[in-house]
Amino acid sequence: MIDTKELKLVADRLGCVDALMSDRVFADKVLKGGKVVNVITREIYEADVAISGEYILMVGDCSKLIGESTEVVDVSGKHITPGFIDSHMHFESAMLTATEFTRLSLPTGTTCLISDPHEVGNVFGKTAIKAMAEECATLPHHVYLRVPALTPDCPGLETAGRNLDSRDIPEMLEYPKVTGIGEIQGVTGMKFVYDNKYDVVKDTIASTVYARSKGMKVDGNAAEIFGAELASHIICGGTDISCHETTSKEECVEKLRYGVHVLMREGSTQSNMPECIRAITEEKMDSRRALLATDDMLAEDIIKKGHMNDIIRRTIAEGVEPAEAIQMATINASTWNGLSEIGILAPGKYADINVISGELSDMNVTSVYLKGEHVAENGELLIDLQSYTYPEEVKHTVLRDKISPDDLKIASDEDEVMANCVGLIVLQNLSEKYRVKLPVVDGFVQSNEEDLLPVAVVGRHGQADIGKSFIKGFNIEEGAFAETVSHDTHNLIVIGTNYEDMALAVNRVIEMQGGVAVAKGGEVIADMPLRICGLMTDELTGPELVDKTIELHDIVKKELGCDVPAPFMHLAFLSLATSPKWKITDKGVVDVENYRVLPSVEPVK
Repeated sequence: MIDTKELKLVADRLGCVDALMSDRVFADKVLKGGKVVNVITREIYEADVAISGEYILMVGDCSKLIGESTEVVDVSGKHITPGFIDSHMHFESAMLTATEFTRLSLPTGTTCLISDPHEVGNVFGKTAIKAMAEECATLPHHVYLRVPALTPDCPGLETAGRNLDSRDIPEMLEYPKVTGIGEIQGVTGMKFVYDNKYDVVKDTIASTVYARSKGMKVDGNAAEIFGAELASHIICGGTDISCHETTSKEECVEKLRYGVHVLMREGSTQSNMPECIRAITEEKMDSRRALLATDDMLAEDIIKKGHMNDIIRRTIAEGVEPAEAIQMATINASTWNGLSEIGILAPGKYADINVISGELSDMNVTSVYLKGEHVAENGELLIDLQSYTYPEEVKHTVLRDKISPDDLKIASDEDEVMANCVGLIVLQNLSEKYRVKLPVVDGFVQSNEEDLLPVAVVGRHGQADIGKSFIKGFNIEEGAFAETVSHDTHNLIVIGTNYEDMALAVNRVIEMQGGVAVAKGGEVIADMPLRICGLMTDELTGPELVDKTIELHDIVKKELGCDVPAPFMHLAFLSLATSPKWKITDKGVVDVENYRVLPSVEPVK
């Protein structure tokens, strides 16, 4: 039996046909005299775009569709594109709720977001995921979620606040705005997972088979794997998957040949598109399965540079023709995500439209239309968004007592030890591995190198575990900082030059029930609460968060001497146990490629 939603669609479609076929009904709006970017044929030509209600009536000469009440918008000399789509992102990475993220991204021309809520899922499971889904359902644009197949992604290597598996998938796939399963990180390193955690492979396949049987999508996560491993990962994902973890031209070529939808990532701390795009520009690969995505974006970068418009701009700068680059954030994205009603300018599609002034390559989005409504102009949002209130229980998720400085130290009875250490790679979520000989003083391991700093992951999900190691690459001169943003299980991670300041920073974060704290000289000198799962603010707007984040970055740079860009996001990825090579979790140093926990230190041989 036809439902209310279908009845409305019948009426809308009939109204469109009436406007096109009769001389009594006309378009509501006509964007007149612009240059249409046709992402179907990869052409750019002069044409009008007529709109009726939420939908596009026609693209071409629309003069006969203009009546007395038609709003005619002169876009002469400007380009008209479909609204942009970010095919893989996390609201939590911006430390903003979906609503506050939308306030920043929609004026830049991003009219569709595909978000993976496994961050809040790792902290508070289905309760947090459902809350985010309900928030997304209140938003006016196209926002969808891909739920996690597994938390934690690496059982035995890390501890999550909630454990999810295939038994939870049927329920989560029924939540509003959910369109499938998010990145299947549990089988990123196929060979080692197969050899060490075969149950994870079985459980992942059970989840993806169920999702695919419901016509839903599955996102892959195939970092640095080739051949049989990549083939196995694709099969685990249900044979039709994406991957946003591609970091080299060679990876991109092989994945495109295997039919993977490669989401070329260009975020705040991961810049992989320039390398991946070489598969298109140098190897002349077909770009239909090449997409653009951000994965992790800071609010500051969206305000300063833009969102998908900036990623398209960067792609054009790498030698891709503008129309082809735009395809990667429109039709290619809508095709992969199964969203046939968006991503192109064509009759009957949603009127999600960007008007671009100046050179197309500059991607200066001046007007944004969403479902036919003018929603943004010159970077300013023209519509009101209702704030969503998260349940109180997801705001109390740091479940542990305070710590002492000695809790962070590595004890040893030896005179010297061989330490297993992690190395930062700037603008990547990959890391290096180091083995360094260190002295033991008064029963505790000491660093003897200027840029080899203590780092620890303090369990905050009710467990007492503390993983300890040393790290290269942060160049901190004094002080410490800590945060509950630490991918993907989001325990409490801290780095510093001394254990006293490290403990102070950790304890302030515990007091705040999540967030960021900076300590120096025996006192906390800055902090920022993130009460929603310890990941997102429920107090600050996007611009307010940006101001606070800039302040924190300046303090870390000026007071601590750390010149790493986006230092908090870089620190957060040092615990990502699915991303090679060595990481640090609450269990200790993790050898990602061999799926094992290493001792922090070993006897010198």
